[in-house]
Amino acid sequence: MEETKLTKMENAEKNNDFQKIANKVAVNTIIGNFALALLKLFAGIIANSKAMISDSIHSASDVLSTIIVIIGIRLASKAPDKEHPYGHERMECVAAIVLAMVLFVTGLGIGYDAIKTIVTGDFDNIKIPGIFALISAIISIVGKEIMYWYTRYNAKKIESSALMADAWHHRSDALSSIGALIGIMGARLGFPVMDSIASLVIFVFIAKAATDIFKDAMDKMVDHACDEETENMIRECIMKNENVKGIDLLQTRIFGNKIYVDVEVSMDASFTLGEAHDIAEIIHDDIEQSFSKVKHVMVHVNPN
Repeated sequence: MEETKLTKMENAEKNNDFQKIANKVAVNTIIGNFALALLKLFAGIIANSKAMISDSIHSASDVLSTIIVIIGIRLASKAPDKEHPYGHERMECVAAIVLAMVLFVTGLGIGYDAIKTIVTGDFDNIKIPGIFALISAIISIVGKEIMYWYTRYNAKKIESSALMADAWHHRSDALSSIGALIGIMGARLGFPVMDSIASLVIFVFIAKAATDIFKDAMDKMVDHACDEETENMIRECIMKNENVKGIDLLQTRIFGNKIYVDVEVSMDASFTLGEAHDIAEIIHDDIEQSFSKVKHVMVHVNPN
């Protein structure tokens, strides 16, 4: 009973730390993205750059996506209840899927506008972007790359798939800003169409990021098994117990950002029910203590 109370307290403390880190990252990146979006929009209008205006829309979508992510993380951190006895971790996957859809639709609008400009071929009326757009693109690349590494570090720290998706959103924005920079430079060198081509490249980066985020979230929604390396490490952890003769079955499934493990082990048939139960408990505890992502372990003993 005392051990159960301690486990609940530890889980509550972990969830509290999870929330604090996620909230801090969200607030900081929302402020950064909002500032960058305004800077790029202002630069795009003043310096006549469609690529920079497209990039500002991308940064503005980052603000919305971070809000979606933090809502998903908050819901995923809720304790299990009667209606959801296994917890709410999959809400984080839902947030990542919504983020992927928002990201793709945003990119689609940018891509459509760029293709329309290129297909019409009215390049003589395209205005040459000013130097302010060039400077803003460089600031954006540096700023978004800092946000990527900052968010990625904290996503790994709290093992959050939604926050990691948001980190890649920042990286896609940094890459799109590189595309905008190349387009602006090309337009200033006498190739006005390069600005629209840059917008098209931005769409490709956005679509790729959205697809990757969607695929990762869907894998976690449909009880996808964890990677082979992790399963092998779990096997090694189980076989360290000298009472285990072999592993008859090992199944894993990813549930949100957590892992569930079902294992059947074979033991000497001479063990009493109480002894077999105690050994199974040791195996259970060894796995949970060795793998921070493992939330639940079910150990079944087969006599041999």
